[in-house]
Amino acid sequence: MVEAHHLTKAYPDLQTGQFIALNQVSFQVGPGEIFGLLGPNGAGKTTALRILSTVLKPTGGYARVNGFDVVTHPYEVRHSIGFVSSNTAIYDRMTAWEMVEYFGKLYGLDAERLAERMDRVFTQLQMHDIRDVAGARMSTGMKQKVSIARAIVHDPPVLVFDEASLGLDILVARALLEIIAGLREEGKCIIFSTHIMREVERLCDRVGILYHGRMLAAGTLQDLALQYDESDFEEMFFRMLQDSDRQLSTERCQGIL
Repeated sequence: MVEAHHLTKAYPDLQTGQFIALNQVSFQVGPGEIFGLLGPNGAGKTTALRILSTVLKPTGGYARVNGFDVVTHPYEVRHSIGFVSSNTAIYDRMTAWEMVEYFGKLYGLDAERLAERMDRVFTQLQMHDIRDVAGARMSTGMKQKVSIARAIVHDPPVLVFDEASLGLDILVARALLEIIAGLREEGKCIIFSTHIMREVERLCDRVGILYHGRMLAAGTLQDLALQYDESDFEEMFFRMLQDSDRQLSTERCQGIL
């Protein structure tokens, strides 16, 4: 469903000549799978996700979503994907129902199909009690539900959650994880970007660890635990970052970079 092959994104830099935000990153995600994309701030997670959602074009490599190339078939990719982030804008004067309906129309759903999808989504996310609440009066949890609803109203096969639990209280974050797990049961292909280890351990089937734009490791938590001989995932994560820093320092000293 999602295939990234040697994805690279570089920007001009006045000091170094070039800043590489993403460096030869490859991974695949199938239907009914949650792939955790991990890394600290600035690791390249959002850059990768913006390329997958056609907001950015890669400098090198390629990516396909639902069989469509993100560069040559952006329209088809956008209709195949739903994107939820921690800072998705909610319109103050529109109700929950109006916002989701608006996005359903943007995706080209006809009136009958849109009505069917909205009723199902509002039931699935337990949103009927807030359908007439305006954005300005919504709590953080309500806003996040609306963000999810408008991302799935067109029933996309691929969903991206980019730090979607950031800033949520523990109850709302827990509800969000339950919703994502339910979407996996529906067969959705899900990319879940986060830096919260507990969420990863609870939710993800496989993970990829990004740092300085590079994919340090990818696999199931069990596979990585065996590979690095470390049962504590958080400790293993920090070890990977420290090892990467030492390697980069060595490469710079040797003039490789």
